[in-house]
Amino acid sequence: MMQVASYCRVSTDKADQANSFASQQRYFEEYVAGNPDWNLYEIYADEGISGTSTKKRSQFNRMIDDAYAGKFQLILTKEVSRFSRNIVDTLRYTRALKRIGVAVEFVTDRINTMDSDGELRLSIMATIAQDESRKTSNRVVWGQTRQMEKGVVFGRSMLGYDVIGGKLTIEPDGAEIVRLIFQKYAVEQVGTAEIAHFLTREGYRTYRGSSTWKSSAIIKILKNEKYVGDLVQKKTYTPDYLTHEKRTNKGQVPLIRIENHHDPIISREIWNAAQTRMQQNNKHNAGENGHSNRYVFSGRIKCAVCGANFVGRMRILKDGTKVRRWSCGTAVNEGRAACGIGKLIRDDDAMHMLKTAIKSLPLDTEAVIRNVTSLALDSIRFTESSTANTPERLQFELERIQQKKAAVMDAYFSSDISKEDMRAMKKRYETQSAALQARLEKASASKLHGDGTAQLKATIQTEVTALLNLDTESEVFCKAMLDRLTVYEDRHMELRLNDLPQVFRFTE
Repeated sequence: MMQVASYCRVSTDKADQANSFASQQRYFEEYVAGNPDWNLYEIYADEGISGTSTKKRSQFNRMIDDAYAGKFQLILTKEVSRFSRNIVDTLRYTRALKRIGVAVEFVTDRINTMDSDGELRLSIMATIAQDESRKTSNRVVWGQTRQMEKGVVFGRSMLGYDVIGGKLTIEPDGAEIVRLIFQKYAVEQVGTAEIAHFLTREGYRTYRGSSTWKSSAIIKILKNEKYVGDLVQKKTYTPDYLTHEKRTNKGQVPLIRIENHHDPIISREIWNAAQTRMQQNNKHNAGENGHSNRYVFSGRIKCAVCGANFVGRMRILKDGTKVRRWSCGTAVNEGRAACGIGKLIRDDDAMHMLKTAIKSLPLDTEAVIRNVTSLALDSIRFTESSTANTPERLQFELERIQQKKAAVMDAYFSSDISKEDMRAMKKRYETQSAALQARLEKASASKLHGDGTAQLKATIQTEVTALLNLDTESEVFCKAMLDRLTVYEDRHMELRLNDLPQVFRFTE
């Protein structure tokens, strides 16, 4: 008799009783009881935990440990989103479980990872979901960029400036400290460490209220162009829309610069003098660090002779065409005598081999399109419910604008801002409120009538069909399918797809 585990999860913000925590538990008890060859080992359940990450789901992690311990052979979960809303995690865990002989069955979605097309359907799902996330991220970035170009400040208050309604306003006490720092550094030629000791000794407080100053804090202030009235934004960027991890912008995206954007705290002459001195004192002029892009075949082409990964290099042909060619990393790094493989593979030839292997798989194309379209619609509905275009989110933003508008009036009556600033900010917030109200009415009507569902379904079906027929290239899909391409000395190659036993052999 097969030992079966089940996993269910419900978030605290879910009011739908059909998907409630207790309901899912009862569902699996009855579902397993209906199969005489199954025995329910345990129901693992996380309550009130988000599905976007597995790090804090203790029951999920305990279930994975028990799977490795051989306590069951099948995991039942109602749908993909219950297992994980992070598709990358879903693929990673299902692949690892499959390698140890544990299947995962998504009951509602009718996907079993042991089926021949289970991995394919999950991979296509990842493609659709990630592309939708990419589009949403691009829309957000585009909107923020347009606001930055108009001079709206994105960021927090700082020493000498308060950020109110996207505008920098001088804070007198902090501004006095900033002027003192620039005076000592640029005019009196005092070092940053000495300035830090002086401020600490004299009892000046940092922006966060600390009585201890550090040299690094002084340098950060001296480099901040806001103190001379200029504004530079997009100093950081987000390369991965899935992790949202920010990185320092070293030329990857254009900076947005606006000179004389706001009232300065120091003069241009003092600023220039400080920058000149810092350049003279900088003994470690750092060049721009390069960054490498990850391609479909990066780390996936192996040398059968020495075991090294093939390395990609761009070449320009006589007709000006650019092609990427892959060669053994040992030969590239240590000289060709170190490895006798002597084989160069063009990127388009490798892609042709991958497509040939995928097209040879026996698939029920219509069933895959039908099931994946259903999954994609569910995923997109969840994504849209998490964006700024839902009625709930728009209502929240509308209330925030009203609060900011009230704060502006309080600041005016407290004489913190001028009458002109108050009128300008009030007008801006009223304009934003009107726009949000219009979006709210449109979003509410769309949610009520379900506009666009049929068109969205047709679009997804077209995209999935194109993927299955390989009429369109998707880096996410190709990476999900490819395991490795091994190059042998007799100039034949063997390609393996993820979690499939077949070996596809190619010769020149």
